Amino acid sequence: MGKNGDANKGGVGMDGANKNDKAIDRVSGGVATSVSTPTVEREGRAGNGWKALAWSLIGWVVSIAFIVAGSTTMGSAEKGDVPFVIGVVLLIVGIVAVVAMTIPMSGFFTLQPNEARVLVLFGEYRGTVRGTGFYWANPFYSRTLRPADAGESVEEMAGKGGKGKTKADAPAGISAKISLRARTLNGPKLKVNDRNGNPIEIANVIVWRVVDTAKAVFDVDQYDQFVTTQSETALRHVASRYAYDHNAESDDAAAGEITLRSNISEVSEALKEELAERLAPAGIAIDDARLTHLAYAPEIAQVMLRRQQAEAIIAARTKIVQGAVSMVDMALKELERDGVVDLDEERKAAMVSNLMVVLCGDSDPQPVVNAGTLYN
Repeated sequence: MGKNGDANKGGVGMDGANKNDKAIDRVSGGVATSVSTPTVEREGRAGNGWKALAWSLIGWVVSIAFIVAGSTTMGSAEKGDVPFVIGVVLLIVGIVAVVAMTIPMSGFFTLQPNEARVLVLFGEYRGTVRGTGFYWANPFYSRTLRPADAGESVEEMAGKGGKGKTKADAPAGISAKISLRARTLNGPKLKVNDRNGNPIEIANVIVWRVVDTAKAVFDVDQYDQFVTTQSETALRHVASRYAYDHNAESDDAAAGEITLRSNISEVSEALKEELAERLAPAGIAIDDARLTHLAYAPEIAQVMLRRQQAEAIIAARTKIVQGAVSMVDMALKELERDGVVDLDEERKAAMVSNLMVVLCGDSDPQPVVNAGTLYN
């Protein structure tokens, strides 16, 4: 069936991946821009492999029978006779049939669970087969899809800034059989600046999978490398949006602030959303994204550690002083209310001073017995 028939079957008026990915030139404000049309995955057609194998075996048997019959006829007849000519014809037909039968044999393929096969015929996208089993399809369907820049010569790559590149550095082809299983990417440690400009080290792990084979194969080059690059970019962007830790003076001011250290779940969710948005054009879905490493950069780690210790000491001292003041106030009010002792302002001040020293001191107080009065 021709191209027009295939287009009508698929319900899409296009002549394949080349037209599907054709750039639409637009002029906006005197500047020409190009917008690429996203590729849409559609169902491909492939025959039952077992039926095709049975027909292939029958074809091999018939071809070999022709060769045997032709050889037998030629051997039993004299050269130039009619049976001899018939034997030559049978032999030629058998040899041609054997050669022809080798071509369909390359059309067999198998699909395991969570695998798909992209069908591309001479550069034209014909659909995607997702079901598991043993299949037969057109033997001229490509088994390896060449990246867009794989056909460039070494001189062309050097002209684009790729000096020193050889043919071995050219991107490898993409297999037409795509895995739909979940994959894990452990990102390297990256040194970035947080929202406050402090250098930190951060790393992540993401779980991703291909959900649209057409976009993954035709809309980006090397979709696995695309995932790696976008993962690093998204992590840098998310890390720059938040501070490493709270820097507010009070707990109330720091309560609503999201930080990398204290709000791991919120930061991971933000990273997942960022990755999903960046990888959607490539037909990639993100199942999970988490931070695996978070620390200050070595050059400021000691300074920030002392800062955290100082903040902890200040916070602890603040709590101690607040508690001591409340206890002293309670003691003075209880003594005055019960009439245990009548203290003037000077004696109250001395009592407050002694109680604050006892309650706020780091070591146990040493008792001193006063044999005279408060004034002597």
